Amino acid sequence: MNLTPPRPRTTALALAAALLLAATGCSSKADAGGPDSKGGDGVRTGPGVTATTVRLGALTDLTGPYATLGKSIVQAQKMWADRLNADGGVCGRRVEIVVKDHGYDVQRAVTAYADLAPDVLALPQVIGSPVVAALLDDIQRDHLLTFPQAWAADLLGKESVQVLGTTYDIDMIAAVDHLVRTAGLRAGDTVGHVYFEGDYGANALAGSRWAAGRAGLKVAGQKIKATDTDLSAQVSALRKAGVKAILVSAGPAQTASLVGVAASRGLRVPVVSSAPGFAPQLMKTPAAPALAAMLKVVSAAPAVSSDLPGVRKMVADYRKKYPGSPVDSGVLSGYNAAELLGADLKKACAAGGLTRQDLVKAHRSRSDADTGLGTPQDFSDVSRPASLSTYVLRPDASAVGGLVGVEDAHRAPGVEEYLKSRTH
Repeated sequence: MNLTPPRPRTTALALAAALLLAATGCSSKADAGGPDSKGGDGVRTGPGVTATTVRLGALTDLTGPYATLGKSIVQAQKMWADRLNADGGVCGRRVEIVVKDHGYDVQRAVTAYADLAPDVLALPQVIGSPVVAALLDDIQRDHLLTFPQAWAADLLGKESVQVLGTTYDIDMIAAVDHLVRTAGLRAGDTVGHVYFEGDYGANALAGSRWAAGRAGLKVAGQKIKATDTDLSAQVSALRKAGVKAILVSAGPAQTASLVGVAASRGLRVPVVSSAPGFAPQLMKTPAAPALAAMLKVVSAAPAVSSDLPGVRKMVADYRKKYPGSPVDSGVLSGYNAAELLGADLKKACAAGGLTRQDLVKAHRSRSDADTGLGTPQDFSDVSRPASLSTYVLRPDASAVGGLVGVEDAHRAPGVEEYLKSRTH
C-alpha cells in the first residue's frame, strides 16, 4: 500500500533519479562488502560482519496498520539477540539488529532497504506482502537471507527468501477440511471466502477453491481492499448466496467486522480465518462474543497459550523483559524466526564462513529445523512450503495471546495432491 501523496512531476523525476542512483550504489556497495575476506580468526566475512559484530536488519511496520505486530516481532527478536550475546554471540561476535520502520509504505520500504542492505548479513524480518514483492529482485541479487512476514506461495522458489511454515493456500485447504469434518458441510453447499486483493488473497483463494472442488463445495468469493473495514455489503451478499460457512483471508479489522455484522444479522455460521486475520485486541471489542462463538483460526504456529515447554519459556522471558507489552502471535513468530536464523548462523560459522552465500548454504542444508516452538521445518527444497502442518485455534479472551488450541498440528488430506497439481 502506498501511503505517500502524489508529487509534482519534476519532483517525481528527481526522486526517481535519486532512487536509481541509490539503488546502483547499494548494489555495488553490497556486492563489494568484499571480495569476501578472512578475519584474524580465519572466518570468511562479508557485508554486515566485522571482527566483533554481526549486523542483521529488520524492515518492519511500527507506525502503520501492522504496528502492533511489528513492535511484538522487533521486541522478540531483540530479546533473542540479547540472550544469544549473553551466551557468547556467533563466532565470538555480538549480534545487532538494525530496525527500519516503513509504516507499510512500499516507497519508504524501498528507500529503507537501499540504506540498510549494504551493511547487514540477513533480514530476519520483513513485514508486508507488497513490501516483499517490491524488494524481491533486490533481495535475490544481494543474496540476503530473508524471512518475510508474508506467506504467499509466489515467494517460494527463491534461494534467498524463506517463507516460514505454511503458505496461505495450504492454510485454506486445512480450513475447508476442518469445516467439512466439524460443521457438517455436504456436497453442493456453498462456502463464502472474503479475501484481500493482492498476493495474500489470491493465493488463499486458490487453496480454498481447490479444497472446495475436492469436497464438492462451491465458493462464493468476496474480494476486498485493506482499507475496507465495514463488511456489511459482503455479509449481505454472502447471506443471499446461502453460505453455510465463511473463510477469511484479510486483517483483524475485517474479521471483526465480518463476524460482528454476520452475528447481528442472524448469519451465525462457522467462520475460519488465516492467522493474519486475528489479533488478541479483538477480544476487547464489541465483536468479542461473536468471535468467541463463531471463529476459528488456522495457523502454522501453535497458540501462544500452548503448553509446549519452549513456548512457555519464551512467554515467561518476554513478560519479564517487556512487562506491560501484550504477548501475541507476533512474539512467537518473531522469536521463532530469530531462533531459526541463529541456528543458521552457528552452522555457517562452524563451516568457516559468515558471508551471505555461506549463510544461505547453511540454511538450505537444513531439512529438520526444530526450535521447539512449533512443528519442524524443511528448508532444503525451495519450491515447497517449509511445513505442511496446520494448527486450528479458537479465540479465548482469558488466554495469553487471545487464542487456545482446538486441534494440534496436522496435515490436511489432499495437500500433497494439491502441490503436485500446482507444479503441472
